[in-house]
Amino acid sequence: MEELLTPVSQTYRKSSQHDELLKVSESAGPTSVAKVTFRGSSPEEALEILKSQPSYDTLLSVLKYLQKGVQGSHAFDIRKPSPQCAQIVHVLVTEIVPNYWTVLRDASTGRSKGDVHVLVSCLQSLSGINAVLAHLRALLKEAKSDPKVLKDSHTSFNMSSVLELLSRLLHSDHDLKSIWDSVGSSGSPAQVRPIRQEFISLFASGKIVSLSAEAEDSCRQAGQLKSDVWISNSKLYIDWLGRNVVQWTLSAVDEDNLKLCAEITTRAMRLGSTESFMNTLLRGLLLEDIESQTAFGKLLNLFPPLEQRKILGLILKLLSDKYLNTVDNSSVTKDSPLISAASSVLRVAVGNDETRKSSLVSWLTSGSGAGIGEGCGIRRAAVAVFADDKDSMTTILERSLSQFGDQLYIKHAPLLQQDAHAQVLLLSAAYVHRLAPIKLTILLRSSIYLNAISNRIAAPQNRARFLGMVVGEALSGLVHGKETKLDFKMDEMDTEEARWYKSLVQISDKAGPLDPLRESVVQPKSANVPKLVKPSGAAAQRPRKPPLQSGFIIEELEDDEEGDDPDLVPYAKPDSDAEDSDDDPTLINRGKPKAPVYVRDLISYFRDMESYDRQKLALTTAPTLIRRKANYGTEVSSHAEELATLLVGLQDKYDLDDFNNLRQQGMIAVVVAQPAKMGQWFAKTFFDGDYSLSQRASVLIVLGLSGREIAGFETSDYTSAAQFPSKALPAKVEKHYITSSSSSRLEYSGTNLKPLPPNALDSLAQTLSQTFLAPLAAEAADAAAGPDALKLSSFTSRLNSQSPNLRNGKAKPRVRAIPNITASLIASSFFFPLTSRFQAAMHSASATTRGILFQPYLLSLYLKTLALLLHAAGPSTLALPQMTAEFWDLLLGVRGQCVGDLGVTQAVLFALVALLDVNEGDMRGLCERHGREVVESVEWVSGVFNNTRGGDVRAEGGGEENEVKMLAAGVLIRLREAVDKYQALLMGDMIGFT
Repeated sequence: MEELLTPVSQTYRKSSQHDELLKVSESAGPTSVAKVTFRGSSPEEALEILKSQPSYDTLLSVLKYLQKGVQGSHAFDIRKPSPQCAQIVHVLVTEIVPNYWTVLRDASTGRSKGDVHVLVSCLQSLSGINAVLAHLRALLKEAKSDPKVLKDSHTSFNMSSVLELLSRLLHSDHDLKSIWDSVGSSGSPAQVRPIRQEFISLFASGKIVSLSAEAEDSCRQAGQLKSDVWISNSKLYIDWLGRNVVQWTLSAVDEDNLKLCAEITTRAMRLGSTESFMNTLLRGLLLEDIESQTAFGKLLNLFPPLEQRKILGLILKLLSDKYLNTVDNSSVTKDSPLISAASSVLRVAVGNDETRKSSLVSWLTSGSGAGIGEGCGIRRAAVAVFADDKDSMTTILERSLSQFGDQLYIKHAPLLQQDAHAQVLLLSAAYVHRLAPIKLTILLRSSIYLNAISNRIAAPQNRARFLGMVVGEALSGLVHGKETKLDFKMDEMDTEEARWYKSLVQISDKAGPLDPLRESVVQPKSANVPKLVKPSGAAAQRPRKPPLQSGFIIEELEDDEEGDDPDLVPYAKPDSDAEDSDDDPTLINRGKPKAPVYVRDLISYFRDMESYDRQKLALTTAPTLIRRKANYGTEVSSHAEELATLLVGLQDKYDLDDFNNLRQQGMIAVVVAQPAKMGQWFAKTFFDGDYSLSQRASVLIVLGLSGREIAGFETSDYTSAAQFPSKALPAKVEKHYITSSSSSRLEYSGTNLKPLPPNALDSLAQTLSQTFLAPLAAEAADAAAGPDALKLSSFTSRLNSQSPNLRNGKAKPRVRAIPNITASLIASSFFFPLTSRFQAAMHSASATTRGILFQPYLLSLYLKTLALLLHAAGPSTLALPQMTAEFWDLLLGVRGQCVGDLGVTQAVLFALVALLDVNEGDMRGLCERHGREVVESVEWVSGVFNNTRGGDVRAEGGGEENEVKMLAAGVLIRLREAVDKYQALLMGDMIGFT
């Protein structure tokens, strides 16, 4: 075939460049890339290298070059503010950190400092931290723009890297000083001034904490954060700030640095957690050697007088709360090392400054000072500061005695406040008697002393009379002999409390060494960087236990030969376990913890937050176990405060069923077990504790319900379950010995304290309001005409429909059938601590405290709690006049909060209902002692009644306005009846009323 094809011609040509494009592609050989090396000649070269995506070794060379400048090896210092430094810092933060942070961090593992420390040292400056915050703010803005793809984007990863970098930049106790030293000495004073303001604004304004917390939340949502970042925790940040101020103050050599520390301290105390910050200063400066105390004195002199007074008040509060609460006040004549050490601390803080001396004298004698509700130890320490100052001690004695006898003070001051001032009076009299006996003798012959004792004895309150007699006998015993000294020959003067007050004039405390206070300080961890480690999700899961392998086979055999015996009762089938029905046998947990039988085991269960079974067992067992152990041994009394602290701060981590009720019942059990101690503890926790609104509300509910249970109005279901079996007779035998009279003990209550809803206090308040208003509604229905009947006519049908007892022709008895033997306990441990601390908080300098207390829901709950406690104490309470006076003053003081808030208005009206109900048997005495309060209440309640819409009977449930108007009508009728009946007594008060 090929032979038939013959070529016509043949042509040959040379190859061209076009033919090269038609060749088959071949594998390319390795290309040679020019290696960039850093010679370290200039910062411009370093900037160009950083912008050109350098290799790891080249990056380290550049960073070490910059670090040598920080150390002073060459002239370029990246920490100094300049345009070139700003460019390098910007590139490091925005390009190097996102790309190389993981490599730098991993390369630093196992080394003392590592490569990451080189980068941190370059950015540890004012411009570096500002650049980090600016980049973090930009990442947050980018994350907020498209939150749906945040988990899959690089933004969350870069954000976690920046957060870790920021936490490493601020880790040491010397960071503030080193950062300021790098920029504070550059330029003239005019150039340093704006840098100074920026420095203070950066570290003491909360900017770092807020941005870090927001970024941490975004990273956690994206799943990029494995552990908590300490810098987003405000408490840890303030503690770090305090430690830096301490170290800077100790090393400060000039006054400018001390002034800067004072400005940072002033701003830091406004961030929150003021007590934590001041406690750091107290431990780091005042409790150390003489040099540290001298440095604190220099620092304190640079504050304005108002800030000095605030710092002195914080020191007094810290000494009382953290150190002097453990002082045994039963024997005041013994020298207490803690009180002597606290007096030394206060003497150093006061120094020779007259302003601080007058502030301490004012704290001891002012109407809201002297450590209201605190132990006597802080007052002993404060008075001992002036042990050698005759003039100041005389001033304290004269002011205290003048205030002690003031009639308005006796009538309106809270009871705990009067107790504290009486102790200051006796303590100061003891020192004046030793320093200038003739001065005390002259003072006891003056009209001030005679009028004080006379006004006290003539006071209607029993407690006021008791304090007057105690002070009179104690002061007379110092000046007069045994034959001529004052002796009232009253049984109250022979009680243990009276002897304790009289022994205060024998105290002679002096400043002593600080070792007792240093020993009680809990040493912090050695690590410089505070870390919050969050357990992984796998640790919180229930432990898996493999099924047991056994070689035995169990076979069930049936015996058909024997019939069933009818006398043999088979065992009941055990309750099914939800975990046994799991398809995967490896998930079944056979090693469940057992229920705790000791209080210390209960505490360990509560502390184990990672175990679901332990948390559930602790909650369900706590009410019964605490009540069972209350009267056996000292388990509950020794751990009552610890248990209460755990229960108040307990969080529902596992979404347990009936969590709030079980937690509430546990706290009630603690209060019922130790009412005298824990009632005051819960009252203090409500005002001073660092808790949320819901936790504070739970404290109020616990105080109200436990007070009613102690008074006998309620009985918990856990009471019978907590009884030991060995103490109870069998049911068949018990009925022959237990009479039926005890069954009528709780006739008033009608219901037991069963699992209560969150609005338990509201239900009780509504029940008491109906009880109070039912007789008034009945009288209005019987009257043919009259203004009262016209006002209440629209409420009569609804009251009859809501009150089944009224339809049956009988009303609930208003007074219990048994005597209230616990009234004094409720008054002293529940009611007075709440009212006295509220009065002190109203005069507090902290706007945060006042804002929390005047939150509408919390304020209304607080007033209802006080009303229920007053009603639980009953009309037979000896302290009822004092309770009535304090409560009425408090109610009239919060009238301004009722404007525009029906909830608070209803709470105030309900409190007036409870107050009038308890004092119903002594309305004449009420009008005689509180005439002005009666007239003011009539005018205010009348305004509430006229300005509140309501009265629609057809509305189902009535609404909140109808409830308010109904309460206002009931209070108004009761008060006007008293005014009409006792006009002669009220005439003097009504003449000057406008």
